[in-house]
Amino acid sequence: MAQITEVAPDLFRITTFLDQFNLQFSQFLVRDDEPLLYHTGPRMLFAGVKEAVASLMDIRTLRWIGFSHFEADECGSLPDWQRVAPLAEPVCSLVGKLVSVDDCLALRPAKGMADGEVLETGRYRFQFLTTPHVPHCWEAGHFFEETQRTLLCSDLLHQAGNGEPVTHSDVIGRCRDVLKEYQQGPLANYMPYCTLTDPTLQRLAALKPKTLATMHGSVYVGDGAQALRDLATVLSEVLGGGGHMAMSPSR
Repeated sequence: MAQITEVAPDLFRITTFLDQFNLQFSQFLVRDDEPLLYHTGPRMLFAGVKEAVASLMDIRTLRWIGFSHFEADECGSLPDWQRVAPLAEPVCSLVGKLVSVDDCLALRPAKGMADGEVLETGRYRFQFLTTPHVPHCWEAGHFFEETQRTLLCSDLLHQAGNGEPVTHSDVIGRCRDVLKEYQQGPLANYMPYCTLTDPTLQRLAALKPKTLATMHGSVYVGDGAQALRDLATVLSEVLGGGGHMAMSPSR
């Protein structure tokens, strides 16, 4: 079964390490009045993730299935989840709903979120922010939980390897390393660098998150605003040709 770690109150990280990719794939379960699963994982992981979720709650009561953008590890097993959770609705950006999710994937229509709209699950409030092309795809967005100040940050702060569930240090160094490694092979430029990149990361930093819930790699707990500002510098340095820019010490 996947590894389960409570990384914030009522927020459970469900993680599978795939050795062939040297990569962790994490889903996040919010246990609340209207439970939310963020990231479905790819279809190949569905059985294991379902078993992990079932150990934490009755999967038939799952209410929301959220994700950042249209990609296998974000929403690939969405139909499988909707079959076992009859009340579950996808929740994503309005663009994602209109251009891909309802037509290509969902068994029941998605709730399309506008920029700044809030999803309440009970005790927790998730503000949705549209973030086109950050980390990638036109329809990308991020959810920020306002009560505990947790940013569900998808592929941002991507780290390779089978690291610890939670860290207070070194996420920027790890992220820089994997970006540089990817630039040397077939996964080069998997994150675009464009005019929206820096303003979007600065906007996310302004939320002052305390926890950065990353899909690939350790969850970071600490000064999330500084980590996101440092990430902006790393992306400029590695992907945007801005190697001259200075960066504060990595954690």
